Amino acid sequence: MTPREPRLTELALIRALRERARQAPGVRVGIGDDCAVLEAPGGGLLLATTDLLIEDVHFRRRYAEPADIGWKALAVNVSDIASMGGRPRWALIALACPASTTMDEVEAFYEGIHALGDEHDVSVVGGDTSASPAGWVVNITLLGEATGAPILRSGARVGDMIAVTGDLGRSAAGLAVLERREAPARVPAEALAVVTAAHLRPRPRVKEGRWLAAAGGVTAMIDLSDGLATDLRHVAEESRAAARVDLGRLPIGAATRDVAVATKHDAVGWATGGGEDYELLLTCEPSAFERLRSGLGSATGTTLTAIGAMEPGAGGVTFVDADGHAVAVGPGFEHFASGARRE
Repeated sequence: MTPREPRLTELALIRALRERARQAPGVRVGIGDDCAVLEAPGGGLLLATTDLLIEDVHFRRRYAEPADIGWKALAVNVSDIASMGGRPRWALIALACPASTTMDEVEAFYEGIHALGDEHDVSVVGGDTSASPAGWVVNITLLGEATGAPILRSGARVGDMIAVTGDLGRSAAGLAVLERREAPARVPAEALAVVTAAHLRPRPRVKEGRWLAAAGGVTAMIDLSDGLATDLRHVAEESRAAARVDLGRLPIGAATRDVAVATKHDAVGWATGGGEDYELLLTCEPSAFERLRSGLGSATGTTLTAIGAMEPGAGGVTFVDADGHAVAVGPGFEHFASGARRE
């Protein structure tokens, strides 16, 4: 039995739930990864994931329209399927909202879900609705198909390279803009549009995940939902290794840097702890990285950047500066931290 941690944290809760879960037939991978992996009757594997979005924790109605909420609620689940190299297929939608909510708002919410679902051939096959005494609550369960061997968090090995798709910190930059009552001065409108769209309507890397899983050489993968510092720790702990990240190699876009300067924030801090980028974080064999980088770019147009390496250890993550000195960075999102909220 794992010793109890002194306070409730997401990691402690996951450990406790996994220890108590019944080992049912047909469950290849249970609690602790981005998706469960289930044996489908007649052969094949199903991927199953679920995510909960709560008003004033994951979104604010002040700037998130119902269609944005629907899009994002499905996107975070689709991203989990993407991180295992799978194909998202069927969604069940549960929505609780105040009695004052209008039919137009609910219809717009589902329009946002269907807009993203149509892009990835996801069908809504059921769900539930309820009144809520205080704010919107959305829960989506998504099933997908494993088109090959699912890429888990636990496969990283000492010596593997660590890499990420796209660039980091855009969603946190978008949140900083949306939280303001007026747009920051001296930031181009195009840059503001890029970062706010990243926060309100993230685009899961489904095509990229499937390509990477099929390409060979990828040893572990996870989507960046809670921030690089937190999600890489999950990979390190599940893989029973340590991780080192070179801060100077983090891919941070010009729009994110512009917003950071204008709002007096740290773009690197957004990249390591901002969360909700929904990029893919992966480890791979060093000899495979250049092939993966060039192949992914050719197949999808998405960049792949090496940011560090796996090292001997027991689950820690170290961030280092250009001189190789360890640098303290803030943690990513922790669901059970005091006063925790994304917004």
